[in-house]
Amino acid sequence: MNDIRELYQDMILDHSRSPRNYGPLDRENHSAQGHNPLCGDDVSIHIYRNSAGIIEEITFEGSGCAISTASASILTGVLKGRLEEDVRLIFSSFRKMVADDGEVPSGEGLGKLAVFSGVRQYPARIKCATLCWHTLIQALDGKMEEVSTE
Repeated sequence: MNDIRELYQDMILDHSRSPRNYGPLDRENHSAQGHNPLCGDDVSIHIYRNSAGIIEEITFEGSGCAISTASASILTGVLKGRLEEDVRLIFSSFRKMVADDGEVPSGEGLGKLAVFSGVRQYPARIKCATLCWHTLIQALDGKMEEVSTE
């Protein structure tokens, strides 16, 4: 990927323009807010996790750049119906794919999330792609303080 335009693949643009699972959640039992002061991205994650640890419902609200919005939109679609322990494993794989300095992971097993594999070549955009993930983990951990990328 030599051109940043390649980063904005059709799926990222589509989810940015028409985010899925956007809005409040009536029966949330976990939520958190996140902010990226460099870019101005803001996100709130709303979750309903049942007693078996399954994410039954997940939505987001906020505003941000195309990568931030698309990441939150795709995250909500991929994680709905998953066990919390699986969600944490997916986050770990996603973070390695976009941020690790080592060998470039293939994105295998991440499904639609693999569209963000090119983000690692643009360090300033890594925080845009991972803000919603850190906010999600904050919500699942029950922590009240706002997540910040700085």
